[in-house]
Amino acid sequence: MLSTYEAQLKMLPEMYQLLHTRYRILQTVQLMQPVGRRVLADALKMTEREVRKETEILREQGLLNSDKSGMVCTEDGFAVIEQLQALVYEWSGLTQLALTLEKQFNVQKVIVVPGNFDEDETVLTLLGKEAAKHFNESVNSGQIVAITGGKTVASLAQFLQLDDTQKNITFVAARGGIGHEMQMQANTLVALFAAKMNAQYRTLFLPEHLSEQAYQAMLKEPMVVDMMRYYDQSDCVIHGIGSAEEMAIRRNSSPEDLRILEEKGAVSEAFGYYFNAEGEIVHRIRTIGIQLEQVRKCNNLIAVAAGKQKVNAILSYFKVAPKQTVFITDEATANAIAESLL
Repeated sequence: MLSTYEAQLKMLPEMYQLLHTRYRILQTVQLMQPVGRRVLADALKMTEREVRKETEILREQGLLNSDKSGMVCTEDGFAVIEQLQALVYEWSGLTQLALTLEKQFNVQKVIVVPGNFDEDETVLTLLGKEAAKHFNESVNSGQIVAITGGKTVASLAQFLQLDDTQKNITFVAARGGIGHEMQMQANTLVALFAAKMNAQYRTLFLPEHLSEQAYQAMLKEPMVVDMMRYYDQSDCVIHGIGSAEEMAIRRNSSPEDLRILEEKGAVSEAFGYYFNAEGEIVHRIRTIGIQLEQVRKCNNLIAVAAGKQKVNAILSYFKVAPKQTVFITDEATANAIAESLL
């Protein structure tokens, strides 16, 4: 028996393409506003003529406004985007793709956003929007939220919203410093997230690489004991998934360490643990931060990762990912994962 969506497409096969085009335009304006026609055309890989024609129709319908600074979504425009999202995702196959990965990975939920993270900068914003939406719907007052660093985790910041059910939240850095990109480090992000939600936060200003002697000594420090207590009590963890080689380089690992990771077949990295293609732990760095056993006890895990270069890492990590994980990725990455699973 045909679904409602399938019946509609049988009657009006041209309807989907037109709806999808206008939805993409409206959604991209929302993400980039205020935005000019030329920039919008470049982002959508469309001609300016096509963009001019469609945005004029959207403006006439009261969904867009424009002035000297560029085009912006109206309140009706925002409402239409939210109202039609499920329909557009269903017609484009994203809903079914997400369900396929959800079943294969055996996790709580998979969310697939349209587009290609490697080619379109607005896709990062979409990832952050969907991850923040799940976060806003699932985190309650008084809870502890541990976050790692990285570009995809940082993408949530602009979409975090405080409401009456989310008072006295505490954000904690799930790891110490890594690399030189301070704005993407967990210590920076906990402060940013806390500012957005009028929340408390705890930082962890410790190097990731420690000698065995220093590591054992640090575990007894009051500050570290306090942070470990927060990790034990975490209600939510927001994290990315890295490729083993990428993360080792970002950590300024020695050529010897890189060789060892290659010999052991390390493919992915999360929380300082390196996993091979079968999801087995083949190496871990000696670091103060949230531990895998603490992550597994957490009820609400939000993993955000995208990019075709991360496909093997994602496949590796989800061999052992906790079932309570909600995974957010983009269409191109999800398709590449699905093809690898065939």
